[in-house]
Formats: sequence, structure tokens, C-alpha cells
Amino acid sequence: MPRLLLFGFLGVVVCAASGFVLLELSNTSAPAQPIAFDHWQHVTKPDGAQLECTFCHEHADKSAHATIPNTDTCMGCHQSIKTESPEIQELADYAARHQQPPWKRVYWIEAEANEFFTHKPHIRASIECETCHGAVSQSHTVKRETNLTMGWCVDCHKQRGASVDCYVCHR
Repeated sequence: MPRLLLFGFLGVVVCAASGFVLLELSNTSAPAQPIAFDHWQHVTKPDGAQLECTFCHEHADKSAHATIPNTDTCMGCHQSIKTESPEIQELADYAARHQQPPWKRVYWIEAEANEFFTHKPHIRASIECETCHGAVSQSHTVKRETNLTMGWCVDCHKQRGASVDCYVCHR
């Protein structure tokens, strides 16, 4: 009987853990965006050159947030490129109204225990965006490929010899 209870308890633990894993993996889905956007098409050029992430996410190296490009940035190219596209026409409508599409965030860090994050030191340390965000440049639809948990970040800091002092990430 004690063995049966033990196995029953372990079964509950495994099921609960599986549910947790499924919950975490559900964060890897690609949210439906108001305008279809293909990172691969924007990043990969026919000559093999690639745009840097900071070309569009221009505030990543200047502020705490990378920010989603505003319509002015997009329209800098799309005033003359693919203007016949329904997606670009919808984007142009937003720009004409001085509004931003209601983009859905794909990556975020759960703010717990006064957590503080900024892209700036990671960019200065030459950490590639793909390290945390996955192969976005190869993605037609961006989805959350990593769960940015405290353990994941601490492991990365240890591997790179970066500080794991609590105050680095918690204020």
C-alpha cells in the first residue's frame, strides 16, 4: 500500500509538472499580429547582406526596451517599396493617422521581485540577439523560442563570466 501511495504521489507530481511544461511551452506560440510581418523577408537580402536588428529596433542600444519600430521607420522604406501590398497599405493608413498598429509582444520578462532588464549591456557585450530571441532572421512568423526564466539568465551569465550578483538584475 505505501508503494501504491508513493507511485500515486509521483504520478500527480509528474502530471502537475507536465502541465507546467505545457503552460510554459504555450508561451512559444506566435501571437496573431494586426499586420503580417515577415522578419526573414526584411532581414535577408538577395546579395546575402543582412539588416542589423537595431536598424528597425533602433532603441535597443539606447534604452531599457528594444521597442517595436514605429510606422515612421517602416514607411521610410515602404513609401516606395511594395506599396501595392494590402499589408503595406494598412500600415500606411496607420501612419497617416499617426497611430501604431496594436502589435502583440512576443518576448517579455515576467517582472518579479523588482526585476530590471535592459538590452544595453547585452548589446555592448556583443551578445547576438539570437542568443535570447532565437533565429528571428530565419523566421517568417516570430514566436517565443525561449522562456526567459531567472535560471536561464543565470546560466547564461555563468557561461559568459558575467556577474550573477542579485543587484545586477534586481533593484
